[in-house]
Parts: sequence; C-alpha cells; structure tokens
Amino acid sequence: MKRTNAASSGVKIDGRALKGMIARSDRPGLIYLAQWAGSLVLTGALVWATLGTVWMWPAMFVYGIFLCVPAYSASHETAHGTAFKTRRLNEAVLWVTSLIYMEEPLHRRYTHTSHHSFTWHVEKDAQMPFDTPMDFKGWLAEITGFGLARFHLVAFWHIATRRYTATMRDVIPESEYDRMTLNARIMMTIYAAILVAPFFGIWWPIWFIAVPRVLGAPVMLLFTLIQHVELQENSPSILESTRSFQTTWLARFLYMNMNNHVEHHLYPQVPFYALPDLAEAVKDQVPEPDPGFFKTNWEVLCVVMRRSFGLQTKAATIRQAPHMITDGGPVERVAQRTM
Repeated sequence: MKRTNAASSGVKIDGRALKGMIARSDRPGLIYLAQWAGSLVLTGALVWATLGTVWMWPAMFVYGIFLCVPAYSASHETAHGTAFKTRRLNEAVLWVTSLIYMEEPLHRRYTHTSHHSFTWHVEKDAQMPFDTPMDFKGWLAEITGFGLARFHLVAFWHIATRRYTATMRDVIPESEYDRMTLNARIMMTIYAAILVAPFFGIWWPIWFIAVPRVLGAPVMLLFTLIQHVELQENSPSILESTRSFQTTWLARFLYMNMNNHVEHHLYPQVPFYALPDLAEAVKDQVPEPDPGFFKTNWEVLCVVMRRSFGLQTKAATIRQAPHMITDGGPVERVAQRTM
C-alpha cells in the first residue's frame, strides 16, 4: 500500500521553494505562544471577574475555546516536530499541550504518524475518530467530546498499566514504551489532583482548567471534524480524502493555519507558519477550499441529519465522496472508528 502524500496525490512543487518552506525557526512558534498566553490572560480575566455569577459560564466557554483549540493545534504541530527549531522546546510544548488536550504525547505522535502515512485508510489509519458514513448519533458523540474522551481515558489506562493495545504495538516503537508509560502515569496523577483539589478548598483548577476544557471541546472538535468527514476512504490521493476550508483570521490563529488541511497532508514537514505560502504555491493543483468554518459545519450537520432520517444526502456546496451521496435508505457502515 502506497503511503499518502504529495507523490501519491500527483501534486508537485519546486524543490527550492519547498526547501524554503520547510526551514525551521523558533521565532514564529514563540510569537504564537506569546499571543496564545495573552489571549488566555484576557479571557481568563473575564472568568475571574464573573466568578459567582451566571456570567461565569459564558466566560468559561469563551476562555475554553482559547484554551482547547490552540492546545489541540500546538500539540498537533509539535507532534510533527515542526513548531520550533529547538527540539527541547518543541518537546516541552508537546508535553504541556498534550496534557491539556488529554492524550499521552508519544501516543499522539505515533498514531498521528499512522494517520499521515495511511490517511483515511480503513484499518490502517489509527486516527479515524468516528464511524463512516456519519449519522446524527455519531455526530453528537463526536461533537460533545464524549467519544474522544472515552478513547483517551481508555488509552491512558492501557499505557499506564502496560497493557498496550494491538494498534499501539503496531505503530509505536517498543523503545518508547517506558517513557510513554511514565508520561501517562504523571498525567493521570495531575488529572486526579485537579479533581480532588476542591476537597481541599482549591477551586481554581476547576474554573480555569476542568470546566473550560469541557465547554471548549465542542468548538475544538468542530474544527477537527471537517478535516475528513464525508470524504473518500482508502484513496491514495489526499485530494480525495482531506478537506481545506476558508475561514477568518481568528480561526486561523486558533487552528494554527490547519484550515489548509489538504496542503498540510501533502507536505506535513511544512511548519504551520508556512502553510499559507504552501497553499498559494499548490492552489492550481488542489480542490478549492470549502466555504467557511461555520458553513462547512452547518452543511455537514444537515447531511448527517438527512442521512439519519433516510433522506437524500447531497450537500449544497462542500465536497463529498461519491458514495456519500445517496437518495436515502439504510446506511451501510464503511469504516469503524479507530479512536
């Protein structure tokens, strides 16, 4: 089976231009961390100012978005090793952001490598987060975060107790097992400390970590959902399995330019700060990005609702694999989630 990338997708770019885009630097990542920290201070101040009132809940929701989405994005970028030139800095940020995202960092890295090697290939891609075709029940399980949280908690337990799953043994080198298990045990201890803190009169980890993490998760998952949903399984071409979408400057900031998701899968060695340049360089070889974060998610929701009621499933504007478009009737599952 061919690995999925630019070559398997028939996309080419000038080697000198690609070399310039791949070049690593600490500066953009450090600027991003400073901007993220500033956004957390500002939105966290809203939480602090509204504690004890009904307004604390919308404040924690806003703060949770700025906590969750960049944590996912930075964990993803550092899992690739592309966020910073300095390896120790990259690994430190990977650890902390994976703690927030709630996945052991080495498990994150190697299962994500599998995802890039065999993007959306049934039984080969270790990061297929939902059954396909998706119906409303599956959409709800994904967007609420319960499906992903259950997977991560089970994964933590397997890693911490050294009961590694078949997938873990398949995609993670044995040399990483000890470090992976130590990471999982430390992280689980931190999570436990957050949960028991209120019994000792310490509530800030609940208001600034636990509750915002739950409230912000659906927005984070709306970003990740549209990466591959309704697209083609088992294709060697990233152009058929992966979606880019148009969006605003704020979403690009939160998502670290991963709205250029086709381009990221074509050349995963290109850092987040060079993705807009990469998108410009290959724009004549890739599909048009789908229209907007909100519109794309709305169309996905409409499709899965219609599918659940046995109605036709053609979306108005977003790309779909041909077999995802039906006139209704029973839904035959093509792939089962791997996470």
